[in-house]
Amino acid sequence: MPAVFLVSDTHFGHAGVCRFTHGDTGVKIRPWTDPDEMDEAMVKLWNERVGKNDKVYHLGDVVMKRKNLGIMRRLNGDKVLIRGNHDIFKDDEYREHFRELRAYHVLNGMILSHIPLHPSNLGRFGVNIHGHLHTNRVMKAKGINYPTGEIIYSETEIDPRYHCVCVEQTDFTPILFEDVIKRIEAQGGKVGFHNGNQ
Repeated sequence: MPAVFLVSDTHFGHAGVCRFTHGDTGVKIRPWTDPDEMDEAMVKLWNERVGKNDKVYHLGDVVMKRKNLGIMRRLNGDKVLIRGNHDIFKDDEYREHFRELRAYHVLNGMILSHIPLHPSNLGRFGVNIHGHLHTNRVMKAKGINYPTGEIIYSETEIDPRYHCVCVEQTDFTPILFEDVIKRIEAQGGKVGFHNGNQ
């Protein structure tokens, strides 16, 4: 039976992402300086992990430039795109490489999206699996600054209702869905629908 994988924010061909750094440490978020070198390494990692018949949900931000879309032909798997904020080209251009295009997808009672959903929109879903944040995670809210109305977030406690599958958090390759579930459960998240909804 084919395996199911998740991945997000590959940014193939993007020179800028090779320069991005952690805001607090200044350390680069990707080990490459050259986007061509990055692309070749990520293609190799992807194809070593994903079989030709495996299903891959790409949670957005595939490429930054249209000319880089062709790299998708080299990647194994039956691919579904959940569009991200940088996936701005015409649908037909993505359909050459992805079997389906979606805004979101529900998988085993969890909702897949590019940008993390607002907590009020989680509803019956146990967890929002998302991309967009690269090395960051959604942190638990711990209070409100009443004079400004700003929500104050924990600096150390991850909100278990969210799980990020950006390549920076999955060793720059798609991650097996079962491994995502293990990570969610290890962080106190609830897999599947909750509140009795199905």
